[in-house]
Amino acid sequence: MTTRHVVALGGSLLRPEEAEQRIEWFGRLRQLAVHMEGNGRHLGLVVGGGLPAREGITLAQALVSETHRLDEIGIAATRLNATVIQQILLDIGCDVAPIIATTTSEAAALMDVHHIVVMGGTTPGHTTDAVAVALARDTGASHCVIATNVSHVFDKDPRHHEDAVSFTSMTIDELAEITGIDEPLAPGASAVIDPVAVGWAKACDLRLAVLDGRDLNLLEKALDGQPFDGTLIVP
Repeated sequence: MTTRHVVALGGSLLRPEEAEQRIEWFGRLRQLAVHMEGNGRHLGLVVGGGLPAREGITLAQALVSETHRLDEIGIAATRLNATVIQQILLDIGCDVAPIIATTTSEAAALMDVHHIVVMGGTTPGHTTDAVAVALARDTGASHCVIATNVSHVFDKDPRHHEDAVSFTSMTIDELAEITGIDEPLAPGASAVIDPVAVGWAKACDLRLAVLDGRDLNLLEKALDGQPFDGTLIVP
């Protein structure tokens, strides 16, 4: 059976405000994609909205009263970022699906015939973390990697609490105590893992890994089944 991997790439990792680091990061992502394809593995990348999503939502917030309409703006931004990743990988000849899937079932079907599938968001109220978990479920992957701009899951937000404690491993129930479970985030809001994603991962006994995606060596180690610096979450 073909080995399938799913990664949620936080939109913050594209870092449009850091041109030099961004080019280096894209180069490492290309190397990782070539490595995965060369080993015959299939990779689903679910890309977040990052700065374009936040800017678009902020622009519309004063005039748009319905939350789902703001979510649609965020989804459009995720698909823009997904297209950037798709085209960067296509440009070096990777076997990447030629369309940006809009549902996880569509992405799963594309992964049957392509080594790499890139997508963004799907439905208002579901962050790309949740989409990645759903894609892992639909493709039969045993785990989902959440590559974000923090190193671990912490017991509280380390940006605001100097005494925040990190975890190297935990259960999904312990994670749910920190993040909550099943409740959608507000448009443009972020958490180390979306509570909807936590609920879905618990329902399908999916393993999760959280790591700092700014260092793609960590992501490669996690995908290769090697020890990595981050948090492993088990059912």
